[in-house]
Amino acid sequence: MALSVFRTLYARLAIGLFLLLLVVGGLFTFLSLSSVREYSAAVNQQLNRDLARNLVSDRNLVTDGELNRDALKQLFELYMTINPSIEIYLLDTDGNILSYSADPNKIKRNRVSLAPIRTLLETPEAYPLPGDDPRSHDRRKVFSVTPVPSADDPTGYLYVVLRGEEYDLAESMVHSNRLLQMGAGALAVSLFVGLLAGLVFFRLLTRRLSRLTERVESFERGMTPESMAAVAGKGDDIDYLAARFDQMAQRIVAQLDLLKHKDAQRRQLVAQVSHDLRTPLASIQGYIEALRLKQDTLGPEERARFLDVALAESHRLGRLVEELFELAALDAREKQPKTEPFVVAELLHDVVQKHHPEAERAGVALSIVSVASVRVLADIAMTERVLDNLISNAISHSPQDTEITLSVAERDGGAEITVADAGPGIDEADLEHVFEPFYQAAGASRTGHAGLGLAIAQRMVSLQQGRLSVRNAGGAVFSVWLPLVGDSSAPGGEKSTAL
Repeated sequence: MALSVFRTLYARLAIGLFLLLLVVGGLFTFLSLSSVREYSAAVNQQLNRDLARNLVSDRNLVTDGELNRDALKQLFELYMTINPSIEIYLLDTDGNILSYSADPNKIKRNRVSLAPIRTLLETPEAYPLPGDDPRSHDRRKVFSVTPVPSADDPTGYLYVVLRGEEYDLAESMVHSNRLLQMGAGALAVSLFVGLLAGLVFFRLLTRRLSRLTERVESFERGMTPESMAAVAGKGDDIDYLAARFDQMAQRIVAQLDLLKHKDAQRRQLVAQVSHDLRTPLASIQGYIEALRLKQDTLGPEERARFLDVALAESHRLGRLVEELFELAALDAREKQPKTEPFVVAELLHDVVQKHHPEAERAGVALSIVSVASVRVLADIAMTERVLDNLISNAISHSPQDTEITLSVAERDGGAEITVADAGPGIDEADLEHVFEPFYQAAGASRTGHAGLGLAIAQRMVSLQQGRLSVRNAGGAVFSVWLPLVGDSSAPGGEKSTAL
């Protein structure tokens, strides 16, 4: 499972960097524009600091110590024409507006605050120092001011707003788009350069993490689909690796528990194998020693009986060793099935015919009660070995004059072979353990076998992608499920055969 591109840590860092640069760029643009405006206002106020005083002296606004109202009116008219960027106001000593050069309909104030005026007159270098704009209730603008008719005997102030409404209108018309373009261009270039540098830097930082994620994904391909789906909805690389670490830790703990269980089983297996090997060996050794010690006194019949017992025990020992090697090969998967399609009914009939004499000697009847003609994909030899084991077990556990029934049915996309005896069945506490090696139910005796047959049968069925199960239904009922040959199961009916 590969991580989505937009869910990687690198992609999230890139998106975060882009948003951060966007916010910082916007804030920088806003602060830059504000700083430019403030700087422009400071320069404007510094350059025009003496404008009001020069207007008074140049236009002869004071005659004989009095303010010339006619000259002031002419000044208003003149500057409304030749320099509409400034607005001129005549104030009294309380800041009330007496006359002005602006449009009367646009005047919003009757007076302006005298605090900035007095500050600028006392400290000419205190710029930018905005004052009230008579054309607005709350707007403030840089200004120039001088007492009239003189600083020694003022009766009012000539108050000049340096950036009047006409200036603002012209500036917005001429420079707003230009400033916007310049700001947008600067922001775009800054974003591009910063984002490019950040992406390179983040790539260098996350490169090893990406390699580690790829290695984890490679390891993940060997995991089960369930474990892969367990982290499908996780977040970025860090969350992904954390989830993978948790899963790997759980798997390691589970494997350690399994190893402990296997080790306990191994020790138990060694003890059981030692016991089962010791019994026939001791028996063989005892009879051979008896033959050697009593060879002069034993008669031919007794000598033959001793040899028969020793031979039988050697055969038993051989079968046990062979089963041990076979079980080990199956557990190590050294013995693999050679699957081929075949009809189950034909194999079942052959196996029943083979066990017919054994059943007669035990006084038990074998009967095939129903057979569905289906074809399975399995190993014929392994399947025959499984059926041999199940039928032999059923014969050995069935009372005389009872019947063992066999059947084949199509179920769950496969063929199910059942072997049911009429014996006492299996205790419920022992059902889950019957396929364990050397397991013996309580009260059972080891006669002729070591408890490996069902374990071998279960492993053979598993190697063929099948299932072996057991239940009680009057007696013990063993069921072998094997997969069909694709969808080509042969149609057929059912028949009953008594043997």
